Order: sequence, then structure tokens, then C-alpha cells
Amino acid sequence: MANSSQPLFTSSPYIRRISRLSVEQLNNIDSYLHSLLKQDSRQLRKTHYFHDRYENIYVDNSKHPDLTQLIDESRYLGAELTGIDAEALSIGFWFNLMGPGHITDWHTHDDLDELISGVMYLTVPQNSGNLILKVEGREIELEPKAGHYIFFDPETPHAVSENKSGHDRLSIGINMGLSSSQWKPHR
Repeated sequence: MANSSQPLFTSSPYIRRISRLSVEQLNNIDSYLHSLLKQDSRQLRKTHYFHDRYENIYVDNSKHPDLTQLIDESRYLGAELTGIDAEALSIGFWFNLMGPGHITDWHTHDDLDELISGVMYLTVPQNSGNLILKVEGREIELEPKAGHYIFFDPETPHAVSENKSGHDRLSIGINMGLSSSQWKPHR
């Protein structure tokens, strides 16, 4: 885990990283996920139905090479940030399609034993909604950028402001924790 004398999010409540995937690869992932939605694919599992949309859409058994590379990159960034070997980290991911007028309400990702949460932005039209973190009674508003990750503590309440653009925004949500072989119960 992160150095115990220096917890991961003490100097800043978030950490931004830029993906090494090319714009073409990010566009390929975007196109792939949109194609699955258009087909109402059996590869998709949808949860968290709020405000007339599913906030979490999971891709089952994806073999898409660019998406696989993005998930691997996410795991290695998580390892770099936490100081935990990448092979010891489990990763859960889903995608979030925010159409015009959509929002995401306040929530956290501390349901299980997550160590780090994040979001990776694929498509970000102008005015398509900002990530808002609630830290120590104040709100920090972060503008998303295509090809960028924002990592934060799973216990941090967060929301997404209204998509005021005329276009969809597509992002990938990420939770990382210890793999089951590394997991130890709390004492």
C-alpha cells in the first residue's frame, strides 16, 4: 500500500494522470462501446438506474485489444500510486455514458475493500459535466479531459454535474483493491 507515514491522498484529494494510449486507440474503445450499446449486446450488464439511465454499464468478457490495454494501463498506474505490485491488485471497471442533460448523484465507491478509485475519460465534449469531489466540507470541481485519468480515495463523495453539451460523454469508472489471494480481513 502507499507509504503508511504518507497516505496516498493527503497532499491532494485527487491525482491526475495522462494515458499513453493514442487518440486512435481511445476512439476505437469509444466506437466499440457505442457499438455494444446499439446492439443491446448480451456482453453488457447494466446497473444503477437513476435519472432515466443506467450509470454503470459493465462489459463481460471483452477481448477488445485497446480496451484490454487501457485496463492493464490502469492497473499499472494503480500499482505505481499505491506501491502495491500490479499482480496483487484486482480491478473492476465499467463505462458511463452521459447524454445531454444527464447528471450523476453524490456517491462513494467504498462498498468493499477498494484502495483507489478513478475515472478515465474517452470522449469529452465541451460543457459535458465536471467531476465534483466533496472533501472536508468543500467541493472541488474538476474539468474532465479526454485521455486523462483522475484517481481519488474510494471514500470521497463525488458527483458529476449536468452534461450541458448536445453530445454524449463516455468515461470508464475504475475501482482497485487487493486480489482475493492478497486480501486479508480487517481485524
